[in-house]
Amino acid sequence: MKDEHLDYLLTLDEQQALLNIARTSVEWAVQGGEKPNFEYDFPVFREKRGAFVTISKDEQLRGCIGFVLAVKPLAETVSEMAIAAGKRDPRFPPVSELELPKLNFEISVLSPLREIQDISLIKVGLHGIYIKKGINSGLLLPQVAEKYNWDRHEFLNQTCLKAGLTSSAWQDH
Repeated sequence: MKDEHLDYLLTLDEQQALLNIARTSVEWAVQGGEKPNFEYDFPVFREKRGAFVTISKDEQLRGCIGFVLAVKPLAETVSEMAIAAGKRDPRFPPVSELELPKLNFEISVLSPLREIQDISLIKVGLHGIYIKKGINSGLLLPQVAEKYNWDRHEFLNQTCLKAGLTSSAWQDH
């Protein structure tokens, strides 16, 4: 059996290029000047993909924003989400010029969403979870479950809570 996730892994060069796009975009948004022009010859950068950009400083969250759905080409998504995470995350003040050298970037490129009926298909640390029920929705990326050492059930519970649902809402059919 083939793991569908492997079709979406990025090469090290692609990963480094996306990190460069994120950092350069935030630097431009903070410092101004001429808008950067990113020219990379990676086909995946032209694919419509969802992605989240997480910014940290001194190992503390500094901003995290993303697109769940694939609405724009990956390179454009990463650039826009990096700027949004640095300047418009409502939990934090906008990034200042003095902070720029201290920032670390993490990019989570999402594979296409797929609905599952069997929770045993969720691989903690590999898969993220997006839960939607009525007008409520929430997403947790794979690294969140790893960071807190959650098992599959706790990961589902916490995603429901993030969506504003009861922790057991994932069990409702």
